[in-house]
Amino acid sequence: MKINHIHDFNLHHEDAFLALQMELKSQIQLTKTISNNSLQNCAGVDLAYWEEDGESVGVCSMVVLDVNSKNIIEKVHSVGKINVPYVPGFLAFRELPLIIEAAKKLTVDPDVFLFDGNGYLHYHHMGVATHASFFLNKPTIGIAKTYLRIKQTDFEMPDDEVGAYTDIVIDGEVYGRALRTRQGVKPVFLSSGNFIDLESSYQIAMNLINQESRLPIPVRLADLETHALRKYYQENKKLAE
Repeated sequence: MKINHIHDFNLHHEDAFLALQMELKSQIQLTKTISNNSLQNCAGVDLAYWEEDGESVGVCSMVVLDVNSKNIIEKVHSVGKINVPYVPGFLAFRELPLIIEAAKKLTVDPDVFLFDGNGYLHYHHMGVATHASFFLNKPTIGIAKTYLRIKQTDFEMPDDEVGAYTDIVIDGEVYGRALRTRQGVKPVFLSSGNFIDLESSYQIAMNLINQESRLPIPVRLADLETHALRKYYQENKKLAE
């Protein structure tokens, strides 16, 4: 898969992180409508971390799914040392190098990427799903398992019905949705990443839910894959692919 080179990652202070986020924020497009009927495949993306010899190591898994059959088309991953420090609000800078390396290995060109994380629902509207979109040049969606509280704003719990949601509105702007994907299970937090509107993001996410998880199938599969890969690399103590 072809990747756009948007910026380097030799940044190590908050001012540089913020300047890049503000520059990219002005280029976010959340107006594109995408129907389920137009999708052929989609990719789930997740990352996992561990410590090895005093250094942080991560693995990124991407699982591409046929939207109609729900069969796996392709699985790729990347693994390596984490060179960007963790700074709250700037997690994407830490995760993107592995995301980019994994995406380069794809032979399938996904129609949309679903991330285990936030998109527009972020302090600066630049969660990992949004930030990654500029490199991938594809529509992206964020599906977070926990709520990122912004400007002291809490979300309203949706009704306990499949598909029920409440919009997360901060300073009069809709950042995302608290979404009930399964009855009797905690909601997830949906937001557009980029190049897609919120309603399309909602419809796509709901079309990819089954009875096994509150997460869309490709995100759940990527999550399972990262845990298996982390265990493998921890046991083998090597980073070679």
